[in-house]
Amino acid sequence: MFHIDFIRPHSLNEALDFLTEHGNETAILAGGTDIVVDLKSGDLKKKYLLDVSRLEALKGIEVTPEGLSLGAAVTLSEIYHSKTLARYAPALQKCASSFGSQQIRNVATIGGNVAHCSPCGDTVPPLVIHEAKVVLVNHRGKREVPIEQIASGPYACALPTEDLIVRFLLKPAPNVDFADFQKIGRRKELAISRISMAAMLRRNPDEGSIDFIRLGLGACTPTPQRYQAVEEHLTGKTPNEELLWEAGNMLTQQMFAITGRRSSAAYKEPAIQGLFVRMLYPLL
Repeated sequence: MFHIDFIRPHSLNEALDFLTEHGNETAILAGGTDIVVDLKSGDLKKKYLLDVSRLEALKGIEVTPEGLSLGAAVTLSEIYHSKTLARYAPALQKCASSFGSQQIRNVATIGGNVAHCSPCGDTVPPLVIHEAKVVLVNHRGKREVPIEQIASGPYACALPTEDLIVRFLLKPAPNVDFADFQKIGRRKELAISRISMAAMLRRNPDEGSIDFIRLGLGACTPTPQRYQAVEEHLTGKTPNEELLWEAGNMLTQQMFAITGRRSSAAYKEPAIQGLFVRMLYPLL
């Protein structure tokens, strides 16, 4: 019979002390939407389950001098209902609206979604376009790493087992006039993303040209990517349909440069282009 010890620390320091001693044998529980599945399937081979969901150090959404601060234990429902995120990270808020079911959103956390390192994690592209830093702590202190460095591959977390994600620091959207998150799944609701995309941009109020843009693509590469060459191609130009299809094709080719052309290319090439054009079409 499978047995696992449940540990609920009362403070961040208590959690860090436990990870220092038992990190290799411990799975961290925040919302549990992935861990419960692994427990039932028998795929979770750990001795301890460390519940950090009630630690105050992992909660809260606020604008600080360092940036837009988002606790690792903040749930997707809290993200969706946050007025602060509606103003400073609207693509992330929209992402939360289509994340799983209401029941899942009520318990699933942004920290868990990132640490699971699934290529199709919906919160990752919005974090990428905000150039998010992940704040990590262990018994030696605190450090920050870019969101792109958390995963070493699909479902492979690059963090040492003694580290704990406590929060994310995002660059607030700089007065953008467009932000969106869209995805393609096998169905409209309760679907794992086959392709996801996040973007935010600002246009010149006089000329209509794009003077700021950030673009992230999800579920297409092993680890998160920002597509800076596409951003540079669009910057300074006024959006039109021809430009959008051109940039969508560039986006697809950059993705293939990372992954290679696989059997799914026949589906993904037009799907990525179409999703890109559909998302930015309101700019025309």
